[in-house]
Amino acid sequence: MDDSSSGAMKLLPKEVLEIQLGQIELLLAMYTLEEELFVEDSVLAYVDELGHWCSGDDDTIFARSARIRPSITMLLVLQVHTDDAGSSSGNSLKLDISIPLAVDSSQDVTGMEEPPRPKFRLQQPTWMSKAEAAQLMASIPQDESGSDMFTTIENIKEAASQHLQHSQSVAAPAEEEEKYPTSTNNTLIRVWFYFPSISTRAKRDDLVTNAPRYGLTGFLLAGKPGILCVEGGSAQAVDDYMRFIKTESWGDIPAHHKKVSERYRETLEPGADGSPAARAFPDMQEITDTLGERRGERANRNDMRLLEAWLTERGLGDAMTKVLI
Repeated sequence: MDDSSSGAMKLLPKEVLEIQLGQIELLLAMYTLEEELFVEDSVLAYVDELGHWCSGDDDTIFARSARIRPSITMLLVLQVHTDDAGSSSGNSLKLDISIPLAVDSSQDVTGMEEPPRPKFRLQQPTWMSKAEAAQLMASIPQDESGSDMFTTIENIKEAASQHLQHSQSVAAPAEEEEKYPTSTNNTLIRVWFYFPSISTRAKRDDLVTNAPRYGLTGFLLAGKPGILCVEGGSAQAVDDYMRFIKTESWGDIPAHHKKVSERYRETLEPGADGSPAARAFPDMQEITDTLGERRGERANRNDMRLLEAWLTERGLGDAMTKVLI
């Protein structure tokens, strides 16, 4: 893993080279386990030789460009964690770090104070596609001066962790579908919730995006008042969904900002021929902006007549009296 010289090269000025060597020494000190940082013995010997040269007065040892390596490369293996798992078994990330030590002999280094920045190359892990690996590296901001490679390393590790967590969350719905089947014994549970007010975008998004994890469909109407209706294969699915919303998704929201009450729960029986009870809603969606103009100073008061008409079209017009009274 060492880069042989190509063309006529000259070392960085001693003061700048000492900065680069200091970064290398710190990297070696931070990652001491054999499985963390891989460096060839010849590279370590060369770095040690450069250190002696920087601290001495003999400039002849590296006078010939054939003795100069443009850079040295180390392999760093990072263990990637997610917020949901303390174990990172199998989730490792291999990162080639190339640290420049010299420049083309034609380059003027007079007045150079900062070393060229290191180059990072991510080896594609098994849990990431080639395109995803390239996209991850392209998204990482790198310090132009190259004086702090450790910030870049942490940025890469954090981005990989977020990617892994996202991949796991995308895979989660398939597992949830098994836990929360479309229907139990062909019956269907439909539950209506009432909010005195709900407007925060994050709260609204959480209600909609988390419903499929529990096999739920339905709708959300935000504003004053707010109405949530969910359909699921079991009462357990609905209860687990609302428990998650209140304790996890809204865990950092003050209690007085997450007032919600269950107003009506019904069990829909299968058809006479044993066919599953039919859902009124094919998916989970927010309908706030589809019902027409809203009232109030902030245009956040819903016209319940419009909601009733919308529900009537779906055969649910009689639910309004049970939800609002």
